[in-house]
Amino acid sequence: MNLKKYLVMGLVGFTAAALLSTSVLAEGNPEEETEEVSERETTYLEVSEAPILSIPDEFPRQFMYESLVNIDYPEDGVKGVFLTGGSAAGERLNHLTDLLNSTALNAMVIDVKDDDGTIVMDLDSDHEYVQEFTRGYVNAEELMKHLEEHNIYPIARIVIFKDSRLARARPDLSFTDENGEVWSNRAGASFVNPYEREVWEHNVEVAKQAAALGFRDIQFDYVRFPEGFASMDEHLNYSRGEYGESGSDNVQQRVDAVTDFIAYAREELKPYGVDLSVDIFGYAALVREEPNIGQSFTRISENVDVISSMIYPSHWGRGNLGIAVPDLEPYNLVYNYMEVEKEVLAPLGEDAPTTRPWIQDFTASYLGAGNYMVYGDHEVSEQIRALHDHGVKEYLLWNAGNNYSEGATFDFDE
Repeated sequence: MNLKKYLVMGLVGFTAAALLSTSVLAEGNPEEETEEVSERETTYLEVSEAPILSIPDEFPRQFMYESLVNIDYPEDGVKGVFLTGGSAAGERLNHLTDLLNSTALNAMVIDVKDDDGTIVMDLDSDHEYVQEFTRGYVNAEELMKHLEEHNIYPIARIVIFKDSRLARARPDLSFTDENGEVWSNRAGASFVNPYEREVWEHNVEVAKQAAALGFRDIQFDYVRFPEGFASMDEHLNYSRGEYGESGSDNVQQRVDAVTDFIAYAREELKPYGVDLSVDIFGYAALVREEPNIGQSFTRISENVDVISSMIYPSHWGRGNLGIAVPDLEPYNLVYNYMEVEKEVLAPLGEDAPTTRPWIQDFTASYLGAGNYMVYGDHEVSEQIRALHDHGVKEYLLWNAGNNYSEGATFDFDE
């Protein structure tokens, strides 16, 4: 029985009891009743305008969903690596498990819904598009038992608005050009429309089922509009739903839609007792509000448990954060960035989310000669050292091929 049904039945039961009490009193001795009533004082019912079925901030244990496994939050903070669905299903899982068992690494961020909208493991859902877009590459129950056995903290990566599958199946939930074709970027990827509530519901259903499996942290990626959207927002066809009537400009409408989705997801996930984390461009902390893609660093931070800024040195332009060639200075880049993030989060005080940034464990040769260097044990260690020098104990390593620098220093407290 879900929570809303439970509360509704409780309300019906309460009402029935009140009616039964009135009926019994009416059927008693009329003379005795008159004598009792004359001695009573008049009382008034105070009516609350709060929603009867509002979701509480904290759930009693009996109302929480029980997951398949029980894996505690790491005492020394989350230190994780990223795995694709392929890695989570193959021999690579065993190799990376050995790496975690022999180092300070203790968590895995695992694709549940990947970059093209594919759901890589079977979920217990009757949602039409969850079923249609599921490819059972990963045996979810076996994976979760494996993680529990090795005490590996599980984080579900769910790609939100970058979703070619849903965009192709439902062009009305995407962006179309003057010919009615679904828009795609240079890489051929399409996005779905963050203004559409049906898109929200699809992704939150995936998140709920991942939580029910035992993932302790639900991590949203691509929670944004396409890059450069401000230059094409008036040329594409799409609905703005309720936001089109808000009176706000286009930039604020995008920021509102992205922020509202995250707030909605967090509310819906409360019964599952999971943390909600969001990946966000590190650049958003510098500008506070990225106008093209709808990411407001502060407003997103107010609605999540964990903020995971993507602060890869390769993703910054020359001169950013006071560094001539960022990819060549991993320690300075990360250190200087953390100065900015701490300043942005400071006003939130105790309500600030946990800082758990993504750091670089790949070589960005695409930047061209003079703009990059080979990344390995030393470069990864330097980024972790910079975080340590700022008192940040949590981080995630990104390598698209899931090949990590195994000789790096993963904890400077040891």
